[in-house]
Amino acid sequence: MNVIICNQKKELLTNLNIDIIKTLEGQYDVDQIVEMFKNFYYQRMILDITALKDYTDIKTLQKLSISLDMEKLILLLDDSEESSTPGYLSKLISMGIYNFTRNIEGILYLYNNPNSYRDVAQYHQLDDTEQSNVIYQGTEVDYCRIIGIKNVTDEAGATTFCHMMVKELKKNYNVIGVEVDNNQFNYFNNKLLYSVSNRDLGKFIEKNKDKDAIIIDVNNNPVALGMVQEVIYLVEPTTIKLNRLMNIKRDAFKELSGRKVILNKSLLSSKDVLELQYEAKAKFFFNMPPLNERDENIAIMDTFLAKLGFLKQQGTEETEKRKKIFGLF
Repeated sequence: MNVIICNQKKELLTNLNIDIIKTLEGQYDVDQIVEMFKNFYYQRMILDITALKDYTDIKTLQKLSISLDMEKLILLLDDSEESSTPGYLSKLISMGIYNFTRNIEGILYLYNNPNSYRDVAQYHQLDDTEQSNVIYQGTEVDYCRIIGIKNVTDEAGATTFCHMMVKELKKNYNVIGVEVDNNQFNYFNNKLLYSVSNRDLGKFIEKNKDKDAIIIDVNNNPVALGMVQEVIYLVEPTTIKLNRLMNIKRDAFKELSGRKVILNKSLLSSKDVLELQYEAKAKFFFNMPPLNERDENIAIMDTFLAKLGFLKQQGTEETEKRKKIFGLF
């Protein structure tokens, strides 16, 4: 079921052919909307931007993005000068708001085909300062993104996950993978995968600082965890693995709040994930199904990498199609 919050675009949204559980009309403070819907279950929220007081102030949208799930939001923009600039759209993307449009066709399209970062990357304007703060924050190695992969549940698949990330990223990036204090990478026969000791990891990173990305299987090594700039946490969401985790550390998901937690080797449906998030009081970054390591093109991994901010060049035809549908320019 879905929520509609409308104001000036009320007539446009009146005959929207989707199931509606709640409709609000008028203008609301962002705090009012957050309070009403932070614990309210809904599939999508279609928000007429003019229903937000002070919507021309980008900080209003920022507060909304922090408090509610932006993957569920479809933002209907108006035609004001403030919200029509490329800079305004770029700021929306920086806050994780990817689903925005100016017309009813765009709403219906996004309802069934929500955007990932890759779909809106052409609108994202990163100057040198913003890029260094957003993409490469925390690393002491120039222009190299260093990502650690860590199992939360036992044998959640960090080693294979690293291999699959490198396999997909190498098509568009200069990337390598490295495992710390282990020799499992030998079995993949992949020349882009290396094994080092924690003592030699710093030298290895320094030697490879010309790479676009280094993916590290940290193997719970505190030295390795201290050298990465971001960590992806893997949880295998089977009943036995989850219950065992809760027995060992009852506050495990609370400790992971706000971090990139991936449900790996997951057979859960979208409904199952929502229920698990409710039960665990957690927000999961991605639901990754079991992968076929022999596949040369892994679409779901590509989607995951796009959500991480890695770009894959889109064709002109697809870009123009989306511009027309969303009525952005």
